[in-house]
Amino acid sequence: MDGATPLTLPGAAVLAEPFEPVQAEAVYRAIRERRDMRHFAGGSVPPEVLRRLLEAAHQAPSVGFMQPWRFIRITQPALRERLHTLVDAERQRTAEALGERQDAFMRLKVEGLREAAELLVVVLSDGRERHVFGRRTMPFMDLASVACAIQNLWLAVRAEGLGMGWVSLFEPVEVAQVLGLPPGAQPVALLCLGPVPAYYAEPMLAQERWAHREPLSACVWDDTWAQPSALFASGPQEEEGHATRP
Repeated sequence: MDGATPLTLPGAAVLAEPFEPVQAEAVYRAIRERRDMRHFAGGSVPPEVLRRLLEAAHQAPSVGFMQPWRFIRITQPALRERLHTLVDAERQRTAEALGERQDAFMRLKVEGLREAAELLVVVLSDGRERHVFGRRTMPFMDLASVACAIQNLWLAVRAEGLGMGWVSLFEPVEVAQVLGLPPGAQPVALLCLGPVPAYYAEPMLAQERWAHREPLSACVWDDTWAQPSALFASGPQEEEGHATRP
């Protein structure tokens, strides 16, 4: 373009080219078939596979490049059992808080701590207050960054033919005490990971009719709150909660 200033990127750059169709479809398939798993088949995860999965998590974006995630791998059966006890106690408290849905909730399988090949505790690192870039007005972006790492891990797990479930039924202070976390560090997820007998055809809570996936058109608006998006005024309809590729 006449008079335009050439774009200069820092360091070596990778050309911004689309994946080949088969490669792109593999990415979309992992996203589409990722499931929050509760049923595991025991077995084991080879160390080289687990390292590869954690590397995928570590490649996640983070606000200000703060990388606030820490992963604690639970290898001691007694420690896993203590965490299971804490989760079960919170399961009971959650059921009581649900009122009329208490019985339905208690029939759900909500974790696989005892059956999964691996158990990882994801922790927000201590010392996060020193990271100001991107967090001055929204300090919770440290948690958003950790969630990105967990999603990376989840998709990589699906690509490896394994399953993963995110358990959040626990009291963070109790888990922090059990694991000896320093002040300021906060557990945010217990991740059950390993071989599974099969993937759910759809999210388990949808299969159990606990909840349903909102249509995408209800979650995308134009310019202002609740203004329907022109993206959905015409064209292919959403199918089973996701748009299909041409």
